[in-house]
Amino acid sequence: MNGQAATTDPQLQHFIEIESQKQRFQQLEHQMTEVCWEKCVDKPGPKIDSRTEMCFVNCVERFIDTSQFILNRLEQTQRSKGSYSETMSE
Repeated sequence: MNGQAATTDPQLQHFIEIESQKQRFQQLEHQMTEVCWEKCVDKPGPKIDSRTEMCFVNCVERFIDTSQFILNRLEQTQRSKGSYSETMSE
């Protein structure tokens, strides 16, 4: 080994970041599927009718909109806390 800690290897850090993003996406996908399935499917059958399909489309779009709204709100909160703490430390 070259004496450099594994956690400081940029390639390893990038790989871990990508894998973490994949995991978060899969969790979100699972959650979205569960929520929309419960909301839209009355009884499973061999085919999805147009009403159920539209329900899924709307549910997924609302789920994505809501997730994006929450992320944006968290970012705003973090920025305002950062600005507040910067002014407090001056």
